[in-house]
Amino acid sequence: MDDSVYVGNAGQDAALDRGWLLGHFKDADDPRHSEAVEIKWGVHPRGDTRARWVRGEKRTALQVLISGRFRVEFPGRSVVLERQGDYVVWGEGVDHSWCAEEESVVLTVRWPSVPGYAVPAAGTA
Repeated sequence: MDDSVYVGNAGQDAALDRGWLLGHFKDADDPRHSEAVEIKWGVHPRGDTRARWVRGEKRTALQVLISGRFRVEFPGRSVVLERQGDYVVWGEGVDHSWCAEEESVVLTVRWPSVPGYAVPAAGTA
């Protein structure tokens, strides 16, 4: 078996790391480790909202709606992804947040992969 190849299921693997499938946060010897890009399979129940805004963004991001209805908030603007394949792209310096208006699945790709943006889990600092 080649340790540089990983085969998985986004729905199953996403549950292991808050939806993130690839990025700097994976072990260095894992083929899914990358400092260039992060990929997330986000499964969100209706009403799920980001705990707080991302401020001082240092990455570019692409979000693609797989299913559901998903709202992305920017200062002074809301974007609603409502048809499969709808997507939004934003760059460095763009503050943002989000809310699942319906049960939603969203694929997020952002680059580069840098630490410092995770919202602490409930009950932690």
